[in-house]
Amino acid sequence: MTSILLTGSSRGIGAAIAAALSQGGVRLIGHGTKSGIPADFADPAGPRQLWARALDEAGGAIDVLVNNAGVFEANSLDRDGDEWVADWERTMRVNLTASAELCRLAVLHWRGRGVGGRIVNVASRAAYRGDSPQHWHYAASKAGMVAMTKTIARGYAAEGILAFAICPGFTMTGMAEDYLASRGGDKLLADIPLGRVATPEEVAEVARFLAFDAPPSMTGAVIDVNGASYVR
Repeated sequence: MTSILLTGSSRGIGAAIAAALSQGGVRLIGHGTKSGIPADFADPAGPRQLWARALDEAGGAIDVLVNNAGVFEANSLDRDGDEWVADWERTMRVNLTASAELCRLAVLHWRGRGVGGRIVNVASRAAYRGDSPQHWHYAASKAGMVAMTKTIARGYAAEGILAFAICPGFTMTGMAEDYLASRGGDKLLADIPLGRVATPEEVAEVARFLAFDAPPSMTGAVIDVNGASYVR
């Protein structure tokens, strides 16, 4: 049986990924605020606590790690300096550092067992294109996630440890709907050649492919899901 740890599994893209990964022969271990194992990624102890509990639920072996949990919170440039830095550091810890810690634990786990494994990191179009002036920290955290994914892929491929990243653009979750409304809706959609934002199910299908079926030679790949709003 394949054991998968999925962070941020309780809503939006994470819930869609959970549905896509839930199939015969899979033990899915979720993490989130509404379901699964609770863990606060703003707390430095959170990722390690989650990994330990997930490993226990999985019977001592995790085969796939999907890092999806993250925050997307505005941080205006003209805020008080200490507040701005505090929110920058919170976003980095939740979006990047927690994912890095889980990746580290997964790599050590697989190396210790002498087996391979797969990491799927859900980043963002913002990693390449940037984001709004309110979201420097978000774009930087997702760029870091992409660079981390590539580094893991290059460093451990010979041991069968594979790493992939997904970069969605706007995705029609509740969070995205609010953001679209705040940006003028139709005007923002005009920037997407497909004419609509992605669905969570589209992102989830890519995650499912990378977790199960992507050939090993794809390790290090970054897959865009953005309706051609940014092409590399």
